Amino acid sequence: MGVVNFIIENILTQASITIALIAMLGLCLQKKSAGQVISGTLKTLLGFQVLSAGSSIIVGSLTYFGEIFTAGFNMQGIIPSIEAINGQAMNELGLGRDIALTFLGIFIVNIIIARFTKWKYIFLTGQAILWMATMTTVFGYFSGLRGLVLIVVGSIIGAIFAVAMPAIAQPIIRKITGSNDIALGHFCTIGYMFEAGVAYIFGERGENKKSIEDINMPKSFEFLQDTYLSVMVVMVPLYIVTAAFAGPGVGDHGAQHYLMFAFLQAIQFVVGVYVLLAGVRLLLGEIVPAFRGIAMKLVPNAIPALDCPVFFPYSPNAVILGFITTTIGTIIAMFLLPTFGLAMILPGMLTNFFAGGTAGIFGNAVGGRRGAIIGGIAHGFFITLLPALLVTIFNQMGFVNATATDVDTVAAALLYAWILSPILKMF
Repeated sequence: MGVVNFIIENILTQASITIALIAMLGLCLQKKSAGQVISGTLKTLLGFQVLSAGSSIIVGSLTYFGEIFTAGFNMQGIIPSIEAINGQAMNELGLGRDIALTFLGIFIVNIIIARFTKWKYIFLTGQAILWMATMTTVFGYFSGLRGLVLIVVGSIIGAIFAVAMPAIAQPIIRKITGSNDIALGHFCTIGYMFEAGVAYIFGERGENKKSIEDINMPKSFEFLQDTYLSVMVVMVPLYIVTAAFAGPGVGDHGAQHYLMFAFLQAIQFVVGVYVLLAGVRLLLGEIVPAFRGIAMKLVPNAIPALDCPVFFPYSPNAVILGFITTTIGTIIAMFLLPTFGLAMILPGMLTNFFAGGTAGIFGNAVGGRRGAIIGGIAHGFFITLLPALLVTIFNQMGFVNATATDVDTVAAALLYAWILSPILKMF
């Protein structure tokens, strides 16, 4: 068990190392030279670390924005956090070992399914698998499962999600990327498809469809066609106005004037986007060719399912539009859902950016600008509704005022609570 725990805790949970090792395996299977194997492996590791560095910069900036947003507009409610649920499950329920083994089981069953079925997707977003393992283990435990049965059932359910979600999203991903080389490996896919459905119904179609990426600017505003400048023009006022509402007492800005600090945090957000997209380009340049070795030898026609930021360069304007419209939708849901007796869920800026941005790409691809706007607001409402439904169930399980964000993991939890648990308790 010591070796297994070391592999799980120090390798498989480190997404950059896992992907680098998979790239190395693919290059070895193609019988590349030692120099090519080393180069491809290290560049894959570097690309993912650069991507992660960009994500960390964005997370730091958005964490500050979340603080001033909540304080500035006097919001009180539940902040969704799968990390808190994971910590409580491991420390108070003693499920750390079961979660770790379920994590490993999901990865193994995913490969088996990809090898022997038509679903050829290998889910490579390690952190997302960890949250899925947490949810299936916790709900399996409260459904009465223990030991090996708990791990096996959680692994199978998690692995089905790991191959089904990329498969469901792939037709739209092909439209976005123009190829079938990569898939989406992010457990917010039900929300993305929900936005795509709304965009299809209410958006533009055929010749009328205008992409948000094709905005024609007047001569004096042509600089906004630069991705980073357009992001800056949106985020700087957003941060400064929100900070003005929050006042100087919110956020750790030291001796610096709070509005200047807000301005620099907005710029820091843009820096994070720049670094993230640079990492994406470096990663894709290595992982796709390396993956062909796995496709040829281990899992014929295998497709790597990668984290959502990988798709941001394909439609950067839609990412920002998706972030804004999803935030609007979460605010509407925050005030509306309590009138129906549900919990008040505060908007999570990290989820709104990463999931909302990706959903914006889907909405724009299916329904153009109008589809992205209407679909984005609907998406924000949807990803607030599901966590609100989960709060009551978690309260009954002893997780007070807790819920999760990624809608696929929430869907897995509701599957357990509403369908599997009643069936299991009959035996």
